[in-house]
Amino acid sequence: MLFEVWAPRAQDRVDLWLEDTEQGMERDPSREDWWTAEADAGDGDRYGFRLDGGPVLPDPRSRRQPEGPDGPSAVVAPDTHVWRSDDWRGRDLAGAVLYELHIGTYTPEGTLDAAAAALGELAELGITHVELMPLCPFPGTHGWGYDGVAPWAVHEPYGGPAALKRFVDTAHGLGLGVVLDVVHNHLGPSGNHLPAFGPYLTDIHHTPWGSAINLDAPGSDEVRAYLIGSALGWLRDYRVDGLRLDAVHALVDTRALTFLEELSAEVDRFGADVRRPVFLIAESDRCDPRTTTPREEGGLGVHTQWNDDFHHALHTSLTGESQGYYADFARAPLGALAKTLGHVFFHDGTYSTFRGRTHGRPVDLVRTPAHRFVGYAQTHDQIGNRATGDRLSSALSPGLLACAAVLVLTGPFVPMLFMGEEWGARTPWQFFTDHTDPELAEAVRQGRRREFAGTGWTARDIPDPQDPATRERSCLDRAERDREPHARLLAWYRRLIALRRSEPDLSDPDLAAVRIAYDEEARWFVFRRGDVRVAVNLGVEPVTIPLGAGGGRVLAAWDETAPPGPEGVLELAGESCVVLHDA
Repeated sequence: MLFEVWAPRAQDRVDLWLEDTEQGMERDPSREDWWTAEADAGDGDRYGFRLDGGPVLPDPRSRRQPEGPDGPSAVVAPDTHVWRSDDWRGRDLAGAVLYELHIGTYTPEGTLDAAAAALGELAELGITHVELMPLCPFPGTHGWGYDGVAPWAVHEPYGGPAALKRFVDTAHGLGLGVVLDVVHNHLGPSGNHLPAFGPYLTDIHHTPWGSAINLDAPGSDEVRAYLIGSALGWLRDYRVDGLRLDAVHALVDTRALTFLEELSAEVDRFGADVRRPVFLIAESDRCDPRTTTPREEGGLGVHTQWNDDFHHALHTSLTGESQGYYADFARAPLGALAKTLGHVFFHDGTYSTFRGRTHGRPVDLVRTPAHRFVGYAQTHDQIGNRATGDRLSSALSPGLLACAAVLVLTGPFVPMLFMGEEWGARTPWQFFTDHTDPELAEAVRQGRRREFAGTGWTARDIPDPQDPATRERSCLDRAERDREPHARLLAWYRRLIALRRSEPDLSDPDLAAVRIAYDEEARWFVFRRGDVRVAVNLGVEPVTIPLGAGGGRVLAAWDETAPPGPEGVLELAGESCVVLHDA
């Protein structure tokens, strides 16, 4: 077996440590700063690299870390899994319904195998793709996954690489695509041994989480190849269908050919080779349509991006909250909702008070298909980054939750749900960690308290991230699904997803065709997509909505609702919604 490692910071020698034996490695004459060695090794054998007589370090390209990020790597044989879903041909983003899922809290067991056993209910619901939060190894057992330090490996407490293959195989067998959240903008604060090998990080740029990944400084060619190799490995070795790219606005890159362009080109090339759709989903706060504009048209070529502006407009319309970045949206929330549904970004060259500057760029509605954007009412960020991890269901009536669902699931964007949202889960989803370094654990605990101290929260009100009970509270309670009002809400989600699949107008990619009307004071909102109209009443009192001609057949209604009369007037109960068809 060939062992190889890029180690430009090794001065004189690199040794391969393999199952308590050591042998020297040779410099590769064809690749600068690469070292290689041949050795007999089998699946599960422990190994690592010793630089200039120093400690044994895990392989930067390790596929498995059975003892955690600080332990030795383990050999993963490439042919140990026999795929049952060999006929899988993939699922495209057009017509998709995404479901964001955290392995550690989707089930009490917190493993890939336990999550795989519950995938049938998502297929039955009508979900097309499961979007997994990060799986790369991090210290301890439980965490969100965004502090991973081994971008080629799978967190061992989740089940390791073999369990991920079983999960993907099960998902594909049920007709579900799998999207994996990956973090290329930073590495975790503990267990990161990459800087010992080479310039993986740079002090030229910084992120909110520390030193930036080196995408443009000396040595960045190899660092970019390292990240692209990791990305392609998920698509190739685990047959994942797409990658969600965390916070691409934090990928500081001054090179003419940016990392995102290079990555998207490689992913497109891979998809063409395997003849199945594979894609990238960007999280970006730039409100810049160039992120998803095709490369041949001067864009970065990412296939779709999260639309936080739509979330913020919807959230303020539902809750009335106005703190922080919600302030601009809360001035006229239904107007903000109308702008985001009709023009994608609220900040499209407008002044952002939260940022203190003009922000964003308009979307070309004629040339840009709707599936370039993902719409949602809740995500791990928008729940977990609240002080107590409270979901919308903790404050809103079932009727308003139904309104949120209809705006997401019948709107123009690719809809995404956060796990448990479909039945109005009452369990919170809180910020939790399991740092093994006591000083880091205390710093995170105190930092979390300081973050919310200025908004009126006392230290005792903020859940302790390191307390195992914080993670346990965040695990879904599936028993809720069969109880009211959860069962009714679940049936509503199921009905809306079925409508999205059966009504061609609800999968129309034409953003310019969306028509909107609303009354800010009366709290009603209507939009039209082809022959389908959606009306919501976010107020507590019944309203009379002048729809005009058409809208004669009720496709779905939260409360019993009569179709509009001859004058085209709709009577809609408070905190309720209806989907109508003109025919």
